[in-house]
Amino acid sequence: MLELPVKTPATNPQQRLSLGQYADRFRNEMVAIGPRFCYLCAGASISEEDRREFVEEPVSALPPVIAARLPEVRILLVPYLELGKAHRTRTAPVTLVSEQKPKEDAALSFGSEVSGAGAVLAFAVKETEVADYHYRFFRAIAEMVAGKGGKNVPEAYVGLVRQELHKAAHGEVDEGSWRLKVELEEKDRTGPRMTKRFKAYVEQSFIDTLTLYMHGICCDIDVETGPRQLPSNLLRKRLTLLKDMYPQPQGYAVFPEDL
Repeated sequence: MLELPVKTPATNPQQRLSLGQYADRFRNEMVAIGPRFCYLCAGASISEEDRREFVEEPVSALPPVIAARLPEVRILLVPYLELGKAHRTRTAPVTLVSEQKPKEDAALSFGSEVSGAGAVLAFAVKETEVADYHYRFFRAIAEMVAGKGGKNVPEAYVGLVRQELHKAAHGEVDEGSWRLKVELEEKDRTGPRMTKRFKAYVEQSFIDTLTLYMHGICCDIDVETGPRQLPSNLLRKRLTLLKDMYPQPQGYAVFPEDL
């Protein structure tokens, strides 16, 4: 297998930079892929096949409507990511890029920084399965589409979820939305106003469903059946709605009949 030459930025192995600092320091070494995306593979060799699977395939599978709305997205493929300690000027711990394997309780597989200027998505590629990478990539994109606090969740999706709740539909797409769904009270489900709990649930449900939709465009995936899974007919309605709002790129399929 052909190994691609990789530019390894000259850094002090003991030095750990935040995602934003790392992306800014080595901005000129990043490789553009389309108008919105660029990437940098640092400190780890990847093959041509890996480059396609980690970068080209997921970016190419994004619905054009979604890709056009995104800010600049810089992808970092790095050896390791580490959870740093919270700084007095920060409200939460920071994700750090590390060339040395961190302690198990501090190791991360993914990290992101999103601001008005754009987004940095960082992935620790050592010992990482491509399927896990794709899931985290599309989930990060879905979170950006939803917006802070779910402000960009389409009204049509909110209406569809309300119909499901009215019919007492059981299950959800992923663990996060399922957990928030079971915490809903009757006033959250049937009340005329969107309560705080309902808003949180709808946001997470949209993110989980959009992640599944984009992941399914890129890869052949099977939806696991189980007691917590949304019934297939309702899931198909959701995916059909997303397909209408965010059509897949030419040459890609959402359902078998699209082939």
